Order: sequence, then C-alpha cells, then structure tokens
Amino acid sequence: MENIKEHIMNSEFWLSIGEKALHIFLILLLAGIVIKLSRKIIDRLFVKQRHHRKISISERRENTLTKLLKSVVTYIVYFVAFIMILSAFGFEIMPLIAGAGVVGLAIGFGAQSLVKDIISGFFIIFEDQFSVGDYVDILGIEGTVEEIGLRTTKLKSYTGEQQIIPNGNITQVTNYSIHNGLAIVDINLSYEADVEQAEKLIEMILEDLPGRYKEVLAKPTIEGIEALELSHVVIRIIAETLPNHQVMISRVIRKEIKEKLNSNGITVHHT
Repeated sequence: MENIKEHIMNSEFWLSIGEKALHIFLILLLAGIVIKLSRKIIDRLFVKQRHHRKISISERRENTLTKLLKSVVTYIVYFVAFIMILSAFGFEIMPLIAGAGVVGLAIGFGAQSLVKDIISGFFIIFEDQFSVGDYVDILGIEGTVEEIGLRTTKLKSYTGEQQIIPNGNITQVTNYSIHNGLAIVDINLSYEADVEQAEKLIEMILEDLPGRYKEVLAKPTIEGIEALELSHVVIRIIAETLPNHQVMISRVIRKEIKEKLNSNGITVHHT
C-alpha cells in the first residue's frame, strides 16, 4: 500500500499521464483536421473535374463516389490514429500489425457475410446499379438512397423511416430514377356524357401542360377509350415525365381535367 501511495503521489506519475493525455488529444485533433481537409479536397476535386473531364459522370454517381471516398478516408485516418495512440502507450506496433494479419485471416473465414457485403458494395458502386438520390425498390423496400457504403445501403422511405440493408442481401433492384417515367391517367365519364366534347376540352389542358410544368417532357396524348365499364367509359391519357415524377403529374392532370370538365357541365364519374 505504501508503494502504491508513493507512486500515486509522485509528480512524475501525473506528469507522465498528462503527457500521454496531451499526446492522445493532439492525435485525435490532427485526425479530425485531416478528415475535414480531405473532405473539402474531395469536394473541390469533383467540382474541378466536372468541367474538365472527358468522361461524363452523372451527378447521382458523382454524389455516390464522393460519399464513398469520404467514408474510406475517415476509416483510414481513424485506423492510423488508433495505431498512433497504441504506440503512445508503449505497444510494439509491428508485431501487432503482423498479428492482426493472422487474426484477420482467421476472422475472414468466420465472417463471410461481411466479406460478401463489401464485395457486393463494390459491384453496386462500379456497375452503377443505383446511386445516392435514386428512388429504388430493394427486396420490397422502397425509398430514396441516402448512402451507399462498403457494407450497407441506407434508404429513406416515403414516410421518413431509414432502412439499412446489407449489400450482400441485395439480389434484385428496381431503379425508378434511371429512365423517364410515364404518367398514366384514366378519366371515367358516364355514358350520357359527350365523349368527343370531353376529349376536346382535355386537349386544351394538355396543350400547355409542358410549358407550365418542367417535369412534363412533351404534350401528353389521349389514347382514346380504354374500357367500357358497366356504368362509365374510361378515357386514358399518357404523359412522359422526368424520372420519379409520374405520380405528381398524374395528380395534376386529374385535378385540372376534373375542374375543366365540371366547369363545362361534364361530370367525372367516380368508381
């Protein structure tokens, strides 16, 4: 007990602790600065290359690669910082690294799912299956891609929940953000309604729709009578839209057609 008390009361003991604490603080501070600077450099690099590169990279893919590079740099910097902290406490680094290689090999055989996730993550990114900002359906889960990591993909659902999916589990993807969408709108008219007059009124609305909504790429077309139901006639309208805007444009078309037809004495039939 006396030896312990003398050791604790020794000023050199506290000086040594303070020195190590300061060393650790400086390492973490330096790591934080390096990460912050590297993120700025990555952002500026992509902005600069955007104007000079010969190979075109879409904005969605650019966002994905930017986030991935930032994530990889963060992992590397913190790993180096961890090694430096161990060194500050007197651990022999080289034997530790050599031992980590052997342990890592042993863990690799027992962590095949982790390896599968990482390999799948690489293929997702480099094959451009989907990118940050895309609206996708993965294994029945729909949402906007928030982040693609080496191990997991994060989706934000329409109602705000975040879904985290291991990359190794992603076997099928439906990407709604690659190609233009089609807004398909069915208008129900009673058999008593003048279908020819209704189509003329609808044409008036569709004519100037592209000029008022940038999401509409061309004048929508009236396909004609789609079906003859027991109580009403179905007229189908198709509009080409920007990716992932077909639902919004469908609502706009329904609203404007209903108002136009009602104001001209034609009632839209409700099923």
